[in-house]
Amino acid sequence: MDWRRFLFILLIIAILFGVVVLIGKAQVSPLVIIMSMLATTLMVATPLTLGALSGVFCENAAVINIGIEGMMLAAAFFGWLAAIYMNSIFHYPTMPSLIVGVIVAVLVGGLLGLLLAVLSVTFKVDQIIGGTVINILAVGITGYLNRQLFFEKGSIFHGNVPHAPGVLPTLHIPVPEALSAVCNLLPSPQGCLEFANALGKVFDQRPIAIIAIVLVFVSHYVLFYTRWGLRTRAVGEHPRAADTVGISVEKVRYANVIIGGLLAGLAGAYFTIESVPSFEPLMTNGRGFISLAAMIFGNWTPIGAWTAALIFGAAQAMQINLQFFRELIPPQWAFLQISYIVGLAPYILTMIILTGIVGKTIPPAADGQPYEK
Repeated sequence: MDWRRFLFILLIIAILFGVVVLIGKAQVSPLVIIMSMLATTLMVATPLTLGALSGVFCENAAVINIGIEGMMLAAAFFGWLAAIYMNSIFHYPTMPSLIVGVIVAVLVGGLLGLLLAVLSVTFKVDQIIGGTVINILAVGITGYLNRQLFFEKGSIFHGNVPHAPGVLPTLHIPVPEALSAVCNLLPSPQGCLEFANALGKVFDQRPIAIIAIVLVFVSHYVLFYTRWGLRTRAVGEHPRAADTVGISVEKVRYANVIIGGLLAGLAGAYFTIESVPSFEPLMTNGRGFISLAAMIFGNWTPIGAWTAALIFGAAQAMQINLQFFRELIPPQWAFLQISYIVGLAPYILTMIILTGIVGKTIPPAADGQPYEK
């Protein structure tokens, strides 16, 4: 990612953080607000990060995946359904039920990735059409099964939505404690200790959020420092040349699209197994498409896509954190009290970013093109 994009990301995030700090500083320390915003940003950016990584793997192999939204939605539903079955029907404890739910969500994403690969690689269906098919299929199946299983009297749950086993627990990474130990060695440790305590919120994250950040750097290493990554990028840039040197274009594309599906499935698990223990139709709310915007703004690289996802995460974090300071919002900023106006921020940012205002992005040369031997 070039320096202009990086500075643009820092500027937007600083503005979003600054709005909340200016409003809430009369009640809460600015340091606490900033750390709370950062923790919330990392949390809500999780599905966007995983969705963007899904797109990165697919499009670096020259397969456009606009079906990320549908993959997320289907994975969210079936993962949640699996967790409920394990807990309510088979009476497994909470944690094993949630783990099975995550596994099922990932597998559902992988199956839809396989479907996209079959359509796009084997049958050479237009890739935009293939992704649209997956989105429509996911909306239809999840809406229908949700009604039939939970709102019909003759269903296995007798028309009642059973209690879900909950959500994945918060994990604490002991970085603040290590920093506190260092602070105590200083002559005046008070300020350092205050920072360490505030930092604790950032390192209290749930498993999928932590896994998403780890996967960003793993994906970067795989794509740019391994033989597999070199083959993937060769297939995305010049598939005929890759075929000439013995690389199976079809197998590489299949593998990457399925990997993309697995990542989108993990993003779907975030919605119903890590964020809230329930399912609502269309609950992904366009995040698959925002993930694609993050991927494009990040120039089809894992780290670039992640930093772009943080912009959208910061916009959502602003909306969440402003709820605590509604009474402190000055009259001239009264529009910030209207939730749906503030909620538009991620979508407005998506449109701004896709205009290319910060410079042109260059996709893989063969992106979206079926390969004919």
